[in-house]
Formats: sequence, structure tokens, C-alpha cells
Amino acid sequence: MTYDAPVTYDALVTDEVVVDTDGPAATQAVAAALVGFIVPGDVVLLGGDLGAGKTAFTQGLARAAGVDEVVTSPTFTLLRPYRTAIGPDLLHADVYRLEHLREVVDLALPEQLEDGAFAVIEWGERAAPALAPDVLSVTIDFGSRDDDRRLHIRPEGPSWEVRWPDLRQALRSAGAGAR
Repeated sequence: MTYDAPVTYDALVTDEVVVDTDGPAATQAVAAALVGFIVPGDVVLLGGDLGAGKTAFTQGLARAAGVDEVVTSPTFTLLRPYRTAIGPDLLHADVYRLEHLREVVDLALPEQLEDGAFAVIEWGERAAPALAPDVLSVTIDFGSRDDDRRLHIRPEGPSWEVRWPDLRQALRSAGAGAR
């Protein structure tokens, strides 16, 4: 059988988990649920408005991965590597200030991912064209109260197809308001 039309990754895994959280600690707990599913080369793309909780999400993931340093937004440094206790290094990037895709390429994320790191990229939709189309996309929206957030977590790409059923269950267990 031959296919004339290109296959889109959205066709492989089409559902998402939506988790409502009531503060940074709850958002961090949802992020921590990812740790058991992270493999070298993984990319988590974070989206959401300024102040939505992208760095808080990364802090929860980093803490669960055994990072013992303070994790802050790399807004001005663009990329911060962290040693983890789970094996692969965590690359925390913030591409908000980058204006051209070439600047994302200059960060050498694809090469570092090939070397066995995993990445969490704030404002990830800006970096996506420079990366392999196999990511976990997390969009964080503001909720009805000041600290409330709604996380939309969606797998994109073939490597998530195998992990998604178990990850979906773990995310639902981590967030009381998950659906």
C-alpha cells in the first residue's frame, strides 16, 4: 500500500488530558507525574501567557527528576542545563526573546537531545519547527481564580503513542480535576 498524502503526527495520538490545578504546588505535582515516562531525547513544549506557570511546571518536573539546584526561568540566559538523578540531563530553555528560528537552532538543542538529554522549552511553539515532531505539548491557561490553572497536555508524535495510555492515567491520578 502506498500513501500519497503525508502522514501527520496528530493522526497518531489525538487525545489530550486536561488538568485543573489550584496553585503552583498542584501544577508542580502534575509535572512530577511525567518523570517516570521521560526518556533521553524527549521534548516537552510549554505554552501559555506570561505568568501562567511554565516555570513552576518545570520546577516540579525538575524536583521529581532529582535536580537539587534552584530552577529559575532562563529568560535571559536562554538555556540552563541541570543534572538529574534519573539519568538524562534536563535542558530548560526559554525562547520567548528569540525572534528568528535560526536563534533556536543556534542553541544546539537537537544535538544535545541526540547526546541523551531531555528538554523542557518555555514558549515551545516558537521552537517546534527546529525540533523533531515528536513532543509532549503542555499549554497552561489561567483559571477562574488567581492561582487556578488549566493544563492541556497532548502527545504529538510516534514515541508517545506507546507511553500515552500509562502517562494519561498517571496525569489523571496526579490532578484531582483531570479529565
